[in-house]
Amino acid sequence: MTFAKTQTLTLEEFLKFPNLEQSPAWEYVDGEAAQKPMPKVRHSLLQKRLLTKLDNLEGRYLTLPELRCTFGGRSVVPDLVVVSLEKIKLNDWGEPEDNFTQPPDWSIEVLSPDQNANRVIDNLLHCIRHGGLLGWLIDPDDYSVLVLTPHKEIEIYRGDQQLQGLDGMNLNLTAEEIFSWLKLGKN
Repeated sequence: MTFAKTQTLTLEEFLKFPNLEQSPAWEYVDGEAAQKPMPKVRHSLLQKRLLTKLDNLEGRYLTLPELRCTFGGRSVVPDLVVVSLEKIKLNDWGEPEDNFTQPPDWSIEVLSPDQNANRVIDNLLHCIRHGGLLGWLIDPDDYSVLVLTPHKEIEIYRGDQQLQGLDGMNLNLTAEEIFSWLKLGKN
């Protein structure tokens, strides 16, 4: 994350930022606004392919890129979120409300070279502590996926280990397959 040192802000002040929705996304953690780094090719490619993979699974979940999630005193924008359809609040026309104010069921981050891993893990843990069910940190330089779940030790997956998805999701995916997506023209 690139930090824009500002005076300490309240969450309400942050949410009124005039350029809040500019790219790359701004997040609010512990009274400070920070802008995420601009994704590069490998990051974008992994994000795109994982979104496609998860979006094509049957089930009661919706996969969304870059959704602002404001809850528990923070406003974070994971690279991908997977949300149970029951959590999506609808307006009077049956369309989703724009503001998402709860933890996603599953938060996924792809680590960028200039991103602080501990800050990203802190946001994933925040989601888990407030009711999220699963968090992934995909590290393209280490070819590993760090997996966080409530009340369980953090695990790191590499190679052909089957990755954990959400209940009711028929996810058949390994770290090896995720990183094979980086080999353009070979999959």
